[in-house]
Amino acid sequence: MTIIPRESHTISRKDISENALKVLYRLNKAGYEAYLVGGGVRDLLLGQKPKDFDVTTNATPEQMRKLFRNCRLVGRRFRLAHVMFGPEVIEVATFRGHHQMEESEDDRNNSQRAQSGMLLRDNIFGTIEDDAQRRDLTINSLYYSVADFSVRDYVGGLHDLQQGIIRLIGDPETRYREDPVRMLRVARFAAKLNMSIAPETAEPIPRLASLLRDIPPARLFEESLKLLQAGYGYSTYLKLCEYQLFQPLFPTLARNFTEQSDSLMEKMLAQVLKNTDNRIHNDMRVNPAFLFAAMFWYPQLETAERIAQESGLTYFEAFAMAMNDTLDEACRALAIPKRITSLIRDIWLLQLRMSRRHGKRAWKLMEHPKFRAAYDLLALRAEVENNPELLRLSQWWGEFQVAAPPHQKNMLNNLGDDPAPRHKSRRPRRRPSAPRRDNQNAS
Repeated sequence: MTIIPRESHTISRKDISENALKVLYRLNKAGYEAYLVGGGVRDLLLGQKPKDFDVTTNATPEQMRKLFRNCRLVGRRFRLAHVMFGPEVIEVATFRGHHQMEESEDDRNNSQRAQSGMLLRDNIFGTIEDDAQRRDLTINSLYYSVADFSVRDYVGGLHDLQQGIIRLIGDPETRYREDPVRMLRVARFAAKLNMSIAPETAEPIPRLASLLRDIPPARLFEESLKLLQAGYGYSTYLKLCEYQLFQPLFPTLARNFTEQSDSLMEKMLAQVLKNTDNRIHNDMRVNPAFLFAAMFWYPQLETAERIAQESGLTYFEAFAMAMNDTLDEACRALAIPKRITSLIRDIWLLQLRMSRRHGKRAWKLMEHPKFRAAYDLLALRAEVENNPELLRLSQWWGEFQVAAPPHQKNMLNNLGDDPAPRHKSRRPRRRPSAPRRDNQNAS
């Protein structure tokens, strides 16, 4: 273990959340060890502002619940305490211990491992030294103490932080099998911090990437937002592709990748992720429904066209049927919540309506709650395809939505014939015959 005294590091209490300090001081006052740990310490040492602050302690979850009235215990796989301060939540975890080959009966009750090696439950407690070894990455295994303002380093995390290296603690294959999401975390932090991945940490990832299919889709959905909607989505996407991690998350998209990465879908992926990163860096809101609507737009179009050709349905009917197929496949990998898929459907359906602008249609479209998102997707499609017709339509809507009412009226009057949508003609349907009224039983 290396102890870095206050004069040898840059962490100051003025940069730490007051509520995190309250938790640390109360635990210390009650006689427990308590440290700031993880990304908060890492970011402070890098001179960045942490998004949140996590605490670790030798107090058990039940002891923490007695100590903090504003405490809620969460999690089955890892039992954690959430200490609530209004909108801010300080996550507090008990030091985790090692899994021994010969476990006691109590240990078997508190931990559970799948045949693949994945930990299904992990509530074995230990010492701070054990806890440091049980963490994922060396750079996230640095402990800050308010007792003496020192930083404790048990695994060489400070050296890796200074050298810009992402390194997994322990045997990489074993750790990935315990929790395959660690592979996503390695890629995410390498992209976020612009660091290189240690060779022994990187080597097993491509051949173990398929283990992500064992992770509950709801958890993978939450991880996908961390990967793609945190301000470095494009660089993370490149890392995921490099290590074959994108395919288990987005099989529909990965199936359509090209050798030159120059398909419309791949251009859309790159552009929407870059735009999302820019919005986040400019403190603008981002919406996962828009992101997924853009990412899956071209597979949705391809599916709709195939159904229209095979079934003889109108294009609109085929498009509606295709939405079910596209989103069902996406949700099998990522459990995208219904509240988001319903918005994706709205954004997609509005694409079919935006060329129809005569009469009151344009104003009615602008009243739709998802009009702005639909317009943004239209503009993105025009940019990606460099399609003159789409570019004109996008420019028209961009001008119309900010114009004064008299100018809007002129714009509508100046429209030519409203182009009819390119629908596949429907085959005539046979009228069902009347039910038979004889005495024969239908078999």
